[in-house]
Amino acid sequence: MTQHQKSHLDALSEIRSLMERSSRFISLSGLSGVAAGTFALIGAALIYVYFGIVPFEGKSLYYALAPATSKWGMHYLTFLMVNGGLVLISALAAGIFFTTRKARHKGQKIWGPLTQRLLINLAIPLATGGIFCLALFKHGYVGLMAPATLIFYGLSLVNASKYTLNDVRYLGISEILLGLLAMFNLGYGLEFWALGFGVLHIIYGLLMYFKYEREALA
Repeated sequence: MTQHQKSHLDALSEIRSLMERSSRFISLSGLSGVAAGTFALIGAALIYVYFGIVPFEGKSLYYALAPATSKWGMHYLTFLMVNGGLVLISALAAGIFFTTRKARHKGQKIWGPLTQRLLINLAIPLATGGIFCLALFKHGYVGLMAPATLIFYGLSLVNASKYTLNDVRYLGISEILLGLLAMFNLGYGLEFWALGFGVLHIIYGLLMYFKYEREALA
């Protein structure tokens, strides 16, 4: 290869890189996934303690135990709402912190049309899944709620992946497959939920950190 050809290839590579940065939100931080997974596991652990059940010890039919359970001065619905809310808020706060830090380090803007498109494509399946889960709860199909959250969350990641790192698509597919598997193993919903929102997030986050961030932040 001549020097002239090499310079052309380098120029094309740079143009491709610029186009990639302009069409995809690449400031997502792997540490956000690690933090979200950690908070999810803590939330799941609190549910086990609240209902007095042990993971994978037979079918943990926590949704059958729930109506008769009241602990720590909270009705089970109040506990689940507080627990879920704290997990969500903590995960979002960590995501904003780590992603903003990465964007500043790269000299990129955190908010813009690309971020808006990413959030819209993420929100549509999530909102649909949330309403679907409320309908399941209303009609008494509580055992299907944990699998449904995994499936709709996975769909939201796949839907939004075209505006960010391709790796997000693989995480989404993994969440969908885990949710479908949980559909055929009712009674283990909390275990599958912890695996999907906890363990998978941590694994994904660590892979992304070592793949994209460690050297850049060093």
